[in-house]
Amino acid sequence: AEIVEGDVTEPETLSSATKDIDIVIHAAGVIHPGLLKVHDLYKVNRDGTRNMLVASVAGRVKRFIYISSNSACGINKKRSAMMTERTKPGPYTPYGISKFQAEQIVRAFQEKGKIQTVILRPCWFYGPGQPDRQTTLMKMIKSGKPLLFGDGDNLRSMSYIGNVIQGIRLAMEKENAIGQIYWIADERPYTTNEIYGSIAKHLGVNELKPRKIPRFVSELMEIADILLSKIGIYLIQIHVGGEMIRDIACSIAKAKKELGYSPKHSLDDGMKASVDFAIEKGQL
Repeated sequence: AEIVEGDVTEPETLSSATKDIDIVIHAAGVIHPGLLKVHDLYKVNRDGTRNMLVASVAGRVKRFIYISSNSACGINKKRSAMMTERTKPGPYTPYGISKFQAEQIVRAFQEKGKIQTVILRPCWFYGPGQPDRQTTLMKMIKSGKPLLFGDGDNLRSMSYIGNVIQGIRLAMEKENAIGQIYWIADERPYTTNEIYGSIAKHLGVNELKPRKIPRFVSELMEIADILLSKIGIYLIQIHVGGEMIRDIACSIAKAKKELGYSPKHSLDDGMKASVDFAIEKGQL
């Protein structure tokens, strides 16, 4: 393998990365920008994706796989209705909007016949290499008294990294994937209570006593997050707190039917690997 350095916001640095390449898996992006850098979400996630597509077309890349996000679609309208590929996107955060706009650019390149594309929408990542916010949650649960917004019964789809890799491989191989969007997640969504319980189990926390925060506090944090983003301010604690009561759950039926996707990892073994990774890296 060869490591090629580049910056998706600097088109002139990308040509060497797309030379003599059959497939590009575009996963570069910003989730949590700096305090005053909301604009980076659009610069990297939207414009950076366009730059990678242009470079891929110029390099005669055959297939472009875009790693999008559940945020591009938004949240569930009601708990009983899982989001599918036919759900009308309703992103409401700058991050979600930037990912949805990137999806639109990817689809435009496909529709114009410039390059074969596949869009994958993973959900809450966990597993070895997980985002820092996952470790922060683990530390809270390790204390035995994590914050819990609402009743904890809201549903969240999660995507263990091993399951995501399977989805990417299938998107690389299957001809019928071309031009399609697929949700890639674990077999079923989990409640926040289940997620907390699994983390506690693998951390050896025998008694979990969450500090319960009323639902309306999370709703206020969500409003604050949206208003702050309009003036270019981002606070990760406000953002995360604002989504902790929401149902963000999807159906993977299309990926299973068309790609043969079959997630091998569940919350229990996936979270064990996550906790083991964090301990091994000295994060806990």
